[in-house]
Amino acid sequence: MSAPQAVGVPAVAPGTASPWRRRITVSRLRRNPIGIAGFAIVLATVVVAVAGPAVWRINYADQAWHRLLAPTLAHPMGTDELGRDELARVIHGALVSLEVGIIAVLIAFAIGSTVGVVAGFYHGRTDAVLMRILDIMFAVPGLVLAIMIAGLLGPTRTNAMIAIGIVYAPAFGRVVRGSALSIMGLPHVEAARSIGASDLRIVARHLIPNLIAPVIILVTVYLSTAILTEAALSFLGLGTQPPEPSWGSMLNTARSYMEIAPWLAIYPGLAIMLVVLGFNFMGDGMRDILDPRLREV
Repeated sequence: MSAPQAVGVPAVAPGTASPWRRRITVSRLRRNPIGIAGFAIVLATVVVAVAGPAVWRINYADQAWHRLLAPTLAHPMGTDELGRDELARVIHGALVSLEVGIIAVLIAFAIGSTVGVVAGFYHGRTDAVLMRILDIMFAVPGLVLAIMIAGLLGPTRTNAMIAIGIVYAPAFGRVVRGSALSIMGLPHVEAARSIGASDLRIVARHLIPNLIAPVIILVTVYLSTAILTEAALSFLGLGTQPPEPSWGSMLNTARSYMEIAPWLAIYPGLAIMLVVLGFNFMGDGMRDILDPRLREV
């Protein structure tokens, strides 16, 4: 005789998603306007960065127009001090910011997650040594450390991505290490060890799958921070180099023309603000959905 089915819970075939669970997920998404707004902003930024140059065909380096033109229908964001279209430069700056942010966070994820998994899995002396290294990195302000690394490597976009990735790797390492320590104490992990499962199998089958949710949340949050740091490095001349536009370098140039051409600072500044807010909102929304502690609230 089969076991009686729980009252009020529909029967679901093994390996299939319950319609009841799907309804809860959709309902949770609908009750999360901040997350939806963040996703919409990020999606709009991606569309602008990818499709913008095909729609707005003016080259960002073309100096064919008068200098410091105010916004008009022909140039909705005006022109800069060299007669270049500001809208074309803001669109290209979106592509630069997304590229730097994504690659830098992937570098931070690769380095930090590796350190965190090793520290959490082996703990003991290995954990102590790795955590002290991360503590030393945490002791230096992030932007200062990024400036030091980018200055030593040289002022290029690639070096800026490496610098940002190294700076934010300790944050990934801390979160992954904490999660790994809690996972390693679970009964099914102890059972796998007791039957002689290899370290690689335990990490691949039990550790990594349970780290996905916190890592995804951390990635979305630090994408905004990486974009903001890239803008700061470019503002200081350590990121994307002219004539290629970056929102940070555009703000640096606009300092000299604030009184006569304020639009040169307004538009890249608004772009940075919107993208950073978008990723922060999306990170908050994903945390509310994926974090089991907040799921019950």
